[in-house]
Amino acid sequence: MASSTMRDGVSEAQTGKKSKKTKPQVDESELLTVPDGWKEAPFTKDDNPRGLTEESSFATLFPKYREAYLKECWPLVEKALGDAHIKATLDLIEGSVTVCTTKKTFDPYAIVRARDLIKLLARSVPFDQAVRILQDDMACDIIKIGTLVRNRERFVKRRQRLIGPKGSTLKALELLTNCYVMVQGNTVSALGPFNGLKEVRKVVMDTMRNIHPIYNIKTLMIKQELSKDPDLRLQSWERFLPTFRHKNLAKRREPKKKSAKKEYTPFPPAQPESTVDRELATGEFFLRESVKKRKKMEEIKVKQAEALTKKQEERNKAFIPPKEKPLMKKTNKAPAESKLDIDAIKEKVKKAKTKRLGAPPVLPPQPASSTTGKKKKKRG
Repeated sequence: MASSTMRDGVSEAQTGKKSKKTKPQVDESELLTVPDGWKEAPFTKDDNPRGLTEESSFATLFPKYREAYLKECWPLVEKALGDAHIKATLDLIEGSVTVCTTKKTFDPYAIVRARDLIKLLARSVPFDQAVRILQDDMACDIIKIGTLVRNRERFVKRRQRLIGPKGSTLKALELLTNCYVMVQGNTVSALGPFNGLKEVRKVVMDTMRNIHPIYNIKTLMIKQELSKDPDLRLQSWERFLPTFRHKNLAKRREPKKKSAKKEYTPFPPAQPESTVDRELATGEFFLRESVKKRKKMEEIKVKQAEALTKKQEERNKAFIPPKEKPLMKKTNKAPAESKLDIDAIKEKVKKAKTKRLGAPPVLPPQPASSTTGKKKKKRG
């Protein structure tokens, strides 16, 4: 009987182990994912029926140029904060806005949203965008950029680089992060979901550190496309994202005057000689004051005489005539007798004038016979 019970116990233990192993395993990715369309339940008066025990308030200053706009939209601000039972006051004399809780306020976080609302209105964010901060899934971030760059001209250039030509860079950043971004003065105000605000802050800080925003915008575009693929949810995206390295192609300019480093010596330099030491070395220290004055006057007179001679020499330079160059003697040598026969050249020129182009050569005239000459004489 004992053996049978032992066997039964062993069999039950084995079956228990098997039952633990056969439990359905749930994937961790399913536990981490939020189902589509799921929203957290809003905070209502039933969650805090007794209200708040203490009154809390926040105040912020606004610049002079926002006074006219705040006057116009103040009834809308009071209406939006009145739904959350928060009182708001506008002081135009001091230039401040104050929000405080009332006895009817039941949401303890509503005063923090009201504080963010008045901060955004003071930083030139329009009311239509700033009122979205009262929603549960909205947050804001005011990034201070005024102290990141020391040079004012460089700061203005980098701030303009963040805005882009005709606001194109800022518009692309808003579309990728689902945030509203407002660049004003020394701050950048962003309004949107938490993930988008994180990306906006990174882009703004990198831009002020001289990294062009187009690089971060390109990575955001790639991430947006990768997030659509459910297979890549649990994988690393580093292989898809581009790596932009800063290449400093310009060589460092070498200084014209290179100062050679002196050798390190632990001993300090020798102390310079004082006037007393010099007088002791030359023996002037033991002379009387009258003799010392006489020597000084003589030295001064010698220096004055040297200065006068130098000035006189400089003045006399203008009266010294310049050295004239020696005249070159002209030697008119008779031309050498030409060996050319001028008469023969003249005859050639005459013959050339009588010739025509393409004409037969002219025969030389034949001398007249002696008989014909005699006959002419007889006839005459």
